[in-house]
Order: sequence, then structure tokens, then C-alpha cells
Amino acid sequence: AGASAVAVCLIYRPRKPRFAVEGAAIYQLNATSQPIISTSMQFTIVTRNPNRRVSIFYDKLQASVSYRNQQITPAMDLPPLYQEAKSTVALTPLLGSGTVPASAEVVNGLMMDEASGVVALRVVLLGKLRWKAGAIKTVKYGVYVKCDVWVDLKKGAVGPVPLLGAPPCKVDI
Repeated sequence: AGASAVAVCLIYRPRKPRFAVEGAAIYQLNATSQPIISTSMQFTIVTRNPNRRVSIFYDKLQASVSYRNQQITPAMDLPPLYQEAKSTVALTPLLGSGTVPASAEVVNGLMMDEASGVVALRVVLLGKLRWKAGAIKTVKYGVYVKCDVWVDLKKGAVGPVPLLGAPPCKVDI
């Protein structure tokens, strides 16, 4: 199995998938004077497999959102995903629901950013992937995707919100 994985890497040279956030909806994002944040949000995350002859299996993917390096939604398990070569797939996980304890600095920062109308968030995907070429599959590799987005969020806004900035996501394997 190890020799097969090496052969796939040497012959096909699988490349990392590409990710981007293309849409956002904020249903709830409230910070209270107590160090608590309640959230419910949905992001459209698009993944592109750039490989011509290699498909990708994603296993045990989890999605979450952080603000100022503190997770503000619980990690949500995503279903396993098989992505054909040269294909694009959209994921739209609903993240949050419920309250999350947060530091006073994060709560105060979020309240100030909401008042200014622009909130910087990071969407994180964490899991395992395997490349597949023909009948050969590689071993599982850890994948860490971080997508920085800036949303136009007016106080009390609910539903789809404009993305003010969403550069390509950083993918580490």
C-alpha cells in the first residue's frame, strides 16, 4: 500500500484542492455583556479539484467559524465527500446554534465590529483526505483549510450578507 501511494505521487503528482467562500448568511450573531456569543450562520464554500486524473476522498471533515482566533461555533461534522477529477463542489454547512463562551476581548471586539458594520471571520475546515488514481488510493493526509472573510453586517441584519472580501482559502496538507 505504501509503494502504491508513492507511485501515485510520483506518476500523477496530485495537487492540493482549492477552496473559496462564495456566499454568507448570518442568522444570529449576538455578543452579550456576559462573555457569551450566540451564533447561527451559513457559508457557501466551493472546493475545486485541479487534478486531471486524480480524484479526492474527504473523510471526517469538520467546519467551524472563529473570530480573532477564538472558535465561536461548535465544530460541525460534514458528510464524507468524493470529488471527481477537475470538478467543483459546493458545501453549505449551517454552523452555530446555541451559545459559546468567549473571552471579554472577543465579545467587546465583536460588538465594536458589528457597530462599524464590518466583521472579519475565519471559516475553518479540518479533516482527512485521500487521493485516488484508478484503483490506487493514497494513505489519509490531514487537511486544514482556513478562509478569511469580511462580511458587511449591520446590527440586526438577518439572512444573506454581502462579502466585502474573501480571498482564496489557505490549504495545508
